[in-house]
Amino acid sequence: MRRATPLITLAATLLALPAASQQGKAPPTNLYIDVATHNMAGMPDMGAMMGGLGGFMAKRMGGNEAFKPTYPSTRAAGMTGQYLDIALHNALKPGVEAQDQVPSGLNLGRSLTLLPPEPVRQDKSTLEAGTVPDVELTIREYWGCGAAVRPGQPKLASIRVKGGLINPKKGAAGMAGISVESSGSLSKGLYVPDRDIDLKPGFVYWPNRQHGRQVPAGARLAGGHQITGSGIPASMSFNVDEAADFMPKLGLRAQGDAADAVSLAWPSVTRARAYFITGMRMEMASERSYTLTVWSSADVAGAGSELHAYLTGGAIDKWLKQKILLPASATSCMVPKGIFASAAGGEAGMVPAMLMMTAYGPEHWITYPPKPADPKQPWNPEWSVRLRAKSTATAMLGLDFGEMGMPQEQDEGDGGKTPPQKRPNMKGLLKGLLGG
Repeated sequence: MRRATPLITLAATLLALPAASQQGKAPPTNLYIDVATHNMAGMPDMGAMMGGLGGFMAKRMGGNEAFKPTYPSTRAAGMTGQYLDIALHNALKPGVEAQDQVPSGLNLGRSLTLLPPEPVRQDKSTLEAGTVPDVELTIREYWGCGAAVRPGQPKLASIRVKGGLINPKKGAAGMAGISVESSGSLSKGLYVPDRDIDLKPGFVYWPNRQHGRQVPAGARLAGGHQITGSGIPASMSFNVDEAADFMPKLGLRAQGDAADAVSLAWPSVTRARAYFITGMRMEMASERSYTLTVWSSADVAGAGSELHAYLTGGAIDKWLKQKILLPASATSCMVPKGIFASAAGGEAGMVPAMLMMTAYGPEHWITYPPKPADPKQPWNPEWSVRLRAKSTATAMLGLDFGEMGMPQEQDEGDGGKTPPQKRPNMKGLLKGLLGG
């Protein structure tokens, strides 16, 4: 979990802020910009699709609302494309609409409108009383790159739920006959401070339901930005350099059957400081028995999906030394043989293992006015900007989308007369389904 006690959360927040905050002089106006580049193996770029096939799909699905992103769009992996999140807190006038005058290279118009979050709609639906069935879940934990499973693996844990009756309206008193038993143990997870800016009063955000747009393919954040609006300091103008821009696409490719060692490879990503990969497969052995297999590329146990967050430079440096993260020079990794093969006697048609990979980019702070070289000189910063970047990828084992669209070899049995056939690619499949 990435949640902590209020004291720990406060300490982590103070460490994450620029030096001005640590001196008790936090700027009243703070802007947070996150960029992410995601590659879902075999899927076309959503930014490129919106003008063609994506637009056609939107019309069939009831308009462009189906494709309109809302904050936060960079947190979790989605369709292939570039994603941008902007959050602003202005203590001088909290929650008031603001504008980000953006460079032309972003291809999103002259400005982006930041709005407060919409009121949370109360769910009026009520849960009905019912029966909880008996369920058993077995968890298998693996870690480390390599062709063979390492000694001492997997770690195993089982959770057994004895079913009974439940009535949500009565709270804890409404649970009759339900018990949970566990055995075995898993590795202690790593603590990752939650430094994300969530939706809350006093902030304004982009994208939002009124002004959200998909970032076009090839868009660049680099260039001059100016934040304007009621109560915004007139000096809030800054330049985003290339080092803080969208990162290149992470070209993760997986080759090999799940029953064998699976080879993972990727070209180096510019500005990546480190890499991390996780894999997961849920398999159903029977209607009430499941097996969850998890794996990470870390050399030590305990690293899980929580590490796919935006990490500080200090955390990256520490976990590189501990061999929890792969170095920036890494371009390959092996998933140990057979760990994602059928473990619970499930059917061959079960959902394959899903891989998630992150290339961690840099984090930058801009504070105005800049901190004086003389520590005795007064310093009262007016505003700050935090910029974070990462590139992510997902792939499913056993589905080598990376080779889709490549010509197959000719049939030598007919003297090479049969013309080479092209494997179907995902974009072609979508066009075929839509009649395009």
